[in-house]
Amino acid sequence: MARLDPRNSTRYWWDRHLSGLSLLCADFTTHEYPPHTHDALVVAVTERGGSVVKSRGQVQDAQASTMFVFNPAEPHAGWMGWSERWQYRAMYLAKSALDGVADGLGIDAGPYFTRNLFSDPDLIQGFLILHRAIEEGRDVFRERELLIGSFGTLFQRHGSGVVGMKVPPRDSVLVARVKARMEAEFASDLRLEDLAAGIGLTTFQLIGLFKRTVGLTPHAYLTQVRLGAACRHLRRAAAPAEVATAVGFYDQSALNKHFKRCYGITPLQFARAAAA
Repeated sequence: MARLDPRNSTRYWWDRHLSGLSLLCADFTTHEYPPHTHDALVVAVTERGGSVVKSRGQVQDAQASTMFVFNPAEPHAGWMGWSERWQYRAMYLAKSALDGVADGLGIDAGPYFTRNLFSDPDLIQGFLILHRAIEEGRDVFRERELLIGSFGTLFQRHGSGVVGMKVPPRDSVLVARVKARMEAEFASDLRLEDLAAGIGLTTFQLIGLFKRTVGLTPHAYLTQVRLGAACRHLRRAAAPAEVATAVGFYDQSALNKHFKRCYGITPLQFARAAAA
C-alpha cells in the first residue's frame, strides 16, 4: 500500500511550448509507487536522497548520481527504501512530444532503451538544467535548445535501434483483442472471466498472458486505462467525483487512491495544474 504523509509535496505541470511534454517536481518522505506505466517516455533525475526502483525484474537505487529512463508503457515501481527523503524531477514525453524532439534531431523516431538506469554525470546535470529552465519559463529559445541538446545526447549515448522484444504472434493477437475491449469498455463492469472466455482462455491463462506480454496483470492494466481516461476528463475541468464514475472506478475515493499511488498527486492537484 502507498504510505501517504502530509510532508510529501508534488507539483505537476505542462510545457505549453511543446505539446505532450509534462513535468513533475516531487519531494517525498514516505511514498510507494505500485507497478504502473505511462503512455510517455519518462526521464527521472534525483536531486536529493533517493529511493528504490524496480523494473524488468531488477531492483536498483535511485540516487543523485543516477538517471532512470522508462520506455512508453514500460512497467515500473518505486518506494523509499534506504532514504528518509526523495526529491526528484521527471519529464514525460507523450508521442506528440517525442515526434517533436525527433523532428528537431532530424530522425524518424526516438530510440528504444534496453536499460533503465544510467550513471552519466554531465547528462544528468543537463537534464536538471533543462527541467529548471522550463520551470522558470523565461526564455523559450533556451528551453528548446536545452531540450533538443539533452535528448540528442541521451539518444546518442544510450538509445538503441531495437524496437523491443516481440511476443509470439498468437499471444500478440490475443492480448491485443483484450486490450481493445478494455479500452472500449473500461467504464463498464468488466469481468476477468468474461475477458478470458472472449479469447478462449481460462482466467489463469489470461493473467499469465498479460504478465508475459504486457508486464502487468489484467487488473493493473485496466486501472492504467481508467487513469488515462480520468486524466482526459480532468483536463476538461470535470469534477473528480463525476470523473470517478465516468471512467469505471467505484467512487471518488478509489480514483484518489489509484491516482495518488500511480502519479504521486491527487486528481484535484492534476486538474488545477491543467487549468493553471
